[in-house]
Amino acid sequence: MNVEKLHTVAEWVTFYRQEMTLPVAERGGFVMLPMTARLGVVHLPVVRAERVRDSLTRQGIAGPVLARQIRWSFLVTPDGRPGAQVLEVLNRLDIGIPVAGSAVMLPTGLGRWTREGCHWVVPPGPGAELPPLSMVITTALAVGSGGED
Repeated sequence: MNVEKLHTVAEWVTFYRQEMTLPVAERGGFVMLPMTARLGVVHLPVVRAERVRDSLTRQGIAGPVLARQIRWSFLVTPDGRPGAQVLEVLNRLDIGIPVAGSAVMLPTGLGRWTREGCHWVVPPGPGAELPPLSMVITTALAVGSGGED
């Protein structure tokens, strides 16, 4: 499918479903990716996110990463929810894990500037394996932010 010819949200929904095998839906004029028991996301501040992406890439388990101005979102396979103490640490570090039932807005373009204010740092591919949630969290805690963690 030629992305240059995609103009409507409905066309982008079809593209994400068919070409990138993501279970997206149109909602309110935007392409939304719902969080489920099989698909999750981890939101990280940019500096930490860049370090996590680099580390996961070196380990050969990098997955799709979506960038916004101050936060990047890693698509993951949920393999359990962190306990209360870990969630408290993540919250302090501004690392978010949306619950099942929430959704993430996806860009209607593959370039850097889209109307949604986000772009793919690492775009999803058809049948791409997603890293486990626990691996992204463990890596995010291990790499630090370059500041005072």
